Amino acid sequence: MTRRFGAQGLPPDTIQLSFHGSAGQSFGAFLPPGITLTLEGDANDYVGKGLSGGRLVVFPPRGTTFVPEQNMIIGNVALYGATAGEAFFYGAAGERFCVRNSGASAVVEAVGDHACEYMTGGRVVVLGPTGRNFAAGMTGGIAYVFDEDLDFATRCNKEMVQLHRCDDAEETELVKDLVFRHAQATGSARAAKILVDWGYFVPRFVRVVPNDYKRVLDAQRRMRETGLSQEEAEMAAFELNAQDAARVGGK
Repeated sequence: MTRRFGAQGLPPDTIQLSFHGSAGQSFGAFLPPGITLTLEGDANDYVGKGLSGGRLVVFPPRGTTFVPEQNMIIGNVALYGATAGEAFFYGAAGERFCVRNSGASAVVEAVGDHACEYMTGGRVVVLGPTGRNFAAGMTGGIAYVFDEDLDFATRCNKEMVQLHRCDDAEETELVKDLVFRHAQATGSARAAKILVDWGYFVPRFVRVVPNDYKRVLDAQRRMRETGLSQEEAEMAAFELNAQDAARVGGK
């Protein structure tokens, strides 16, 4: 399909494939735009490796009684090197979730150690607990962690990131939309509960943003306030950041 239609692929959900059971390694690897893979079951390591614009959905078999965020549904290193697309996982992921993700959006119920390691772009929403060393080496993108027990800060590597609450209305709507689509795609009871009482739960989301990336986002916001379009604001912020970097380098 990529040879025929190029990197732009096809419109979302043009090709939809459904699977049942246990998938092996690299389920949905390098999936291009236009293809949606839905798995009722579980998968091994490297789910969505190099995801390139497609859509992945994994949820437990209907009728199961275990608590999804307390049980693994996909293995380690899911979405490694993903560049675009989206993924929804109704269950826990193993270690190194979204390592080197540079553009994909993902929602998952829980993650193991080293999640979002070396991430450079994209959006990640975690609706449950995380392992240790979250966001180590993270330089881009944003993660949103539902911190129900208010202890996420002890498991996050804060060397290169800042932790904030979600207090921007536009960004909060983006998170809500991802949670809604996760609930719609997977039937997540946890997502549904959060959505029903969104005003109560949203303050418990922690926004994880890299230091340098936050400066760029703040610059973009200031540019938009002057009347520039989103694209113009991005270009102006990039130039401003480059000038700042040059001044620092000159010193």
